[in-house]
Amino acid sequence: MTKLNIQRVDARNGNTEILNELRAKLSPQGDVVSPRGRALTEEVFGKPLTPVEVVQTICDDVRREGTPALLRYLKALDKADLSPADLRVPEADLAAAHAAADPKLIESIGRIRDNITEFQSAILHSDVTITPQPGVSLTQRYLPLRRVGVCVPGGAAAYPSTVLMTVVPAQVAGVKEIAVVAPPTPFGAYNTDMLATCHELGVTEVYRMGGAQAVAALAYGCDVVPAVDKIVGPGNLFVALAKKEVFGTVDIDSFAGPSEVIVIADETARADFIASDLLAQAEHSPGSSILITWDEKLIDAVYDELVRQVALLERSELTVDSLEAFGALILVADETTACELTDQFAPEHLQIETANPRDQIAKIRNSGAAFLGHHTPVALGDYAAGPSHVLPTGGTCTWAAGLCCNSFLRSGSLTEFNESALEQIAPDVERLAEKEGLTAHARSVSIRRS
Repeated sequence: MTKLNIQRVDARNGNTEILNELRAKLSPQGDVVSPRGRALTEEVFGKPLTPVEVVQTICDDVRREGTPALLRYLKALDKADLSPADLRVPEADLAAAHAAADPKLIESIGRIRDNITEFQSAILHSDVTITPQPGVSLTQRYLPLRRVGVCVPGGAAAYPSTVLMTVVPAQVAGVKEIAVVAPPTPFGAYNTDMLATCHELGVTEVYRMGGAQAVAALAYGCDVVPAVDKIVGPGNLFVALAKKEVFGTVDIDSFAGPSEVIVIADETARADFIASDLLAQAEHSPGSSILITWDEKLIDAVYDELVRQVALLERSELTVDSLEAFGALILVADETTACELTDQFAPEHLQIETANPRDQIAKIRNSGAAFLGHHTPVALGDYAAGPSHVLPTGGTCTWAAGLCCNSFLRSGSLTEFNESALEQIAPDVERLAEKEGLTAHARSVSIRRS
């Protein structure tokens, strides 16, 4: 390859609209569909529905009809002709996949599980009790969710890493029932590595189903799949829209769009390292890869490395499409501007390759996960470090957090007063209740006073 049409932006005198444009393009609004998707929609539904309308129809049908609707959509959309008995992967198949898997992979899974467990256990919430005065006990307690569903993609590639990054935090939290769903494809619920990972982690409930129909089955339940309390894990646009549709019936982790990275770099950074990091994100296709630097020479060096390295990739065509549609090499005046622009964009992944990365991260509030230094590529977080790789996208990390063990806890309070403590606080309660006209509230306190 001799040329790459990735956007170059000189923002030393303003001209930062590119970030707003990219943010708009990456927002999962649900109104864009590929020609293939449009054709499949018309084939299945008989009319050109939008993705939002498709998801609403599927979810409503599965909610009303249960398993028959689930099977119908699996056949129509995934070309998988399954019976109710075929939906759940037998435990014998999980064990067989584990036995057939590469032993080195199983060893890696074990080590990564331990890394995740160590980090997640360290941050797990524990009950807190205070006694602000004699006779008063106030507790905030945390209880694990009873049952959760995990969506694992399986269209273009297999993702045992997603199993690790969702299941292990739930297990650390104490969740007893974990149902994994994956499309009925060679990369999904028929994939040896994915099934072997489930078995290694002790997951016994795995279902051959994906897409909006799987999300609906998890949320509403049917005679084959009991309903869950929360649904987590990545997926395509239809999975994201379905999670949004069922939110309120169940909890969800996030409404996720395409993956994103901003790399902040200075003159100490290596162009080949940066190019590899940008390509790693673009490889998701779609995936947004943005370099922000105040070193003018680095822009050209990174571009040359991108051209050289992309030719070596297996998914080079898709990666190039992603770079050209969602990538940018941005030159700014200084470090302060770089940090301000990054905060404005609020990326899912932030990689800081500078002489003193802690100086920059101290100025940045908004990122889903930050990776500091020349030897901390995002891939470490994607696969093995310990924090989950399920992160907020689309600028939502200004208020949303990444998945962790605490995402699987439900908190509640315990309040206990004795008679003398009630006497002391009663006048304040009664006064406020009467001001609000809630006299029954006031009497529920006064009736207990001597």
